[in-house]
Amino acid sequence: MIIRNERRDDVETISRLVTEAFQGAAHSDGNEADIVAGLRRAGALAVSLVAEEADDLVGHIAFSPVRIGPSDTGWFGLGPISVRPDRQEQGIGAALVRAGLARLEANGGAGCVLLGDPGYYARFGFRSDPELVMEGVPPDFFLVLPLAGPVPRGTASYHPAFFPG
Repeated sequence: MIIRNERRDDVETISRLVTEAFQGAAHSDGNEADIVAGLRRAGALAVSLVAEEADDLVGHIAFSPVRIGPSDTGWFGLGPISVRPDRQEQGIGAALVRAGLARLEANGGAGCVLLGDPGYYARFGFRSDPELVMEGVPPDFFLVLPLAGPVPRGTASYHPAFFPG
């Protein structure tokens, strides 16, 4: 398996993969592919990686800038992350997370946030922090990972593409 940047000719396959990965997921409202497409249209995909095996895409991860309070702070949001249903629980998602975080750090990113299962994301160093919150989200599931410097104080907000309509 190789992890690489998405290419223009991957866009349709990524859309199908993201849709399939979230079908039937209890925490999904089915708009994850639209989020990725909206981020791409807005030029807000700071990092967009695919996992590829034998010329077949098996996973995708997106990172986009987040605002903390009224300003851009060099922090990014992880998500959505998608792995083809027949390839889930085989380490592809973890490899994408590690590669994406390494890319953010190499590009000078200050940190990363996500909404997710603390039991899963703790392995990458994510934790909840009462100084950085997201409105309407239980604090245990809004997780932060500083990459350079301290965790900022304030309220984080994702790109408008996460809130279509």
